[in-house]
Amino acid sequence: MPHIQLLSPRLANQIAAGEVVERPASVVKELVENALDAGAGRVDVEIEQGGTKLIRVRDDGFGIAETDLPLALSRHATSKILTLDDLEAVASLGFRGEALASISSVSRLTLTSRTEQQEAAARVEVEGRDMDARISPAAHPVGTTVEVRDLFFNTPARRKFLRTEKTEFNHVEECVRRQALSRFDTGFTLRHNQRVVQSLRPAESDLDKERRIGSLCGQQFIDNAVVIDAEATGLRLWGWVALPTFSRSQADLQYFFVNGRVIRDKLVAHAVRQAYRDVLYNNRHPAFVLYLEVDPATVDVNVHPTKHEVRFRDGRLVHDFIFRTLHRALADVRPDDHLRGAAAQSFGREPVVEVSGGVPEGGGGVQTPWPETAASNGYPVSQGAQPQQEWRASDQMAFYQSLNEGGGVSSGQASASVSQVSVTPPMEEGDEPPLGYAVAQLHGIYILAQNRAGMIVVDMHAAHERITYERMKRALAEQDIKSQPLLVPLSMAVSQKEAALTETHGDELQQLGLQIERIGPETLAIRQIPALLRGADTEQLVRDILADLIEHGQSDRVEAVTHELLGTMACHGSVRANRQLTIPEMNSLLRDMEATERSGQCNHGRPTWTLMTMSELDKLFLRGR
Repeated sequence: MPHIQLLSPRLANQIAAGEVVERPASVVKELVENALDAGAGRVDVEIEQGGTKLIRVRDDGFGIAETDLPLALSRHATSKILTLDDLEAVASLGFRGEALASISSVSRLTLTSRTEQQEAAARVEVEGRDMDARISPAAHPVGTTVEVRDLFFNTPARRKFLRTEKTEFNHVEECVRRQALSRFDTGFTLRHNQRVVQSLRPAESDLDKERRIGSLCGQQFIDNAVVIDAEATGLRLWGWVALPTFSRSQADLQYFFVNGRVIRDKLVAHAVRQAYRDVLYNNRHPAFVLYLEVDPATVDVNVHPTKHEVRFRDGRLVHDFIFRTLHRALADVRPDDHLRGAAAQSFGREPVVEVSGGVPEGGGGVQTPWPETAASNGYPVSQGAQPQQEWRASDQMAFYQSLNEGGGVSSGQASASVSQVSVTPPMEEGDEPPLGYAVAQLHGIYILAQNRAGMIVVDMHAAHERITYERMKRALAEQDIKSQPLLVPLSMAVSQKEAALTETHGDELQQLGLQIERIGPETLAIRQIPALLRGADTEQLVRDILADLIEHGQSDRVEAVTHELLGTMACHGSVRANRQLTIPEMNSLLRDMEATERSGQCNHGRPTWTLMTMSELDKLFLRGR
């Protein structure tokens, strides 16, 4: 039987390096975080051959004293924490004191630094073979430069797991992108094989921050983003979330920072996914750059070697805060918010998208008149409107009921009504509503409208579906969920952990309309279910709820399934294709869209309307060439 013995320092550092140094991007991450902790206002990253030949990180921070240089390369040596209290409220990006020691054990590392108090800089060199530090004088401004050469030269097995030069550099570039998004007050430069890839100046103003995000995440993201900033119970969430119409096929544009540290957290991901639940198309992913600021004492960052995961002291509070903030922000988006990005591209202006509804500034152009009864809504009044075109707000529900019952008007009547409408401009430029005014109906499916930006095409079924859906949700929210007792209780087998959850979360399950009784160590009896879900798969619903409680400490499955049912009911109860509408009826639908939450998408995540700008129309006909 082998005897227990201490590992050599070199072997211990290489084992630690296996957790910290996975690839060149891991080295860049640790070195850039050290530079930011040192108060750097500028960080330059230079890479050769994807990082396997050279990684050089230079900063203008406060530097390292000459006497501390050998200790800086030792394990568990750091200036960032001293006591257990410091560890329980970590405010810096690095704190373990393992990065430099781990990196130096698998590379040839040179560290040159100078503090403001020193007249000259000093350099320390170390190789992974013997790890003996050699100190010598050097020329260097205030700050630090770390050079890492021949990564994994003494661990060839690790080197074999590296990918191609392009792939490794892509990971490095992504790492620098995350750090640049986390610190707007710091300038960044990234070079690869002597070629400048990124050059970012410090961003102080909001406009500079948006420009940096535009250069790192794409200008289209900023053009289609909503700015949010919310505070509650010691938490602050701010940043940019993309409109649901700017969804992605993969989760490659999702950045979440906690106190400046980029993280990947299941709790956060679930809260964001829940906020976007009924506005994203199948298997699409939202895009966002969000920053959560919390008291460092309420979040534990010491739960993973790479520090990509955190643990919140009150995870449920954080989850609800993130969900409600994003849910409210997406609900407050109105058509004019969608239009601003397209309008900015059309007129060559910077878009300013905020979480607010209402009528956008600007107007003009030729518009279809709106009946006099709409004056109370703040929209222009046409002096030439015909009496038979009046469309009162009180008539809307009757109108929708007539559509559901097969009402509407014939194509001949619709043509006659269109011919009676005179096309006149609004009285004032600022009176134009976001979706403009209807001018015609196409094949009984689409509504054609015009506004200052160009032409808008509305899918009238999808739009009415969202309007009906939101009204049904609002009506359901005003009353408690009604339960329906089962004539014969449903028995189901579960694990002991799941059975125990039904006892500890009994009140929450009761609020969801579920009465579940534990009748054995691994057996449950379902006695009541929500009345609306009497046709659903009850056993699968309960299993999903218990899985959510285990994973997130809460569940919204009943709400999700209920809303899915309401969505189906709204779909079947909405206006169908080939239903001819009059101009006032079309305009009423447009006004309802502007007042309805999430009206940019139907219940299934498909868009309800689209805009073709004047510049796009001009290109089709080669105007201006």
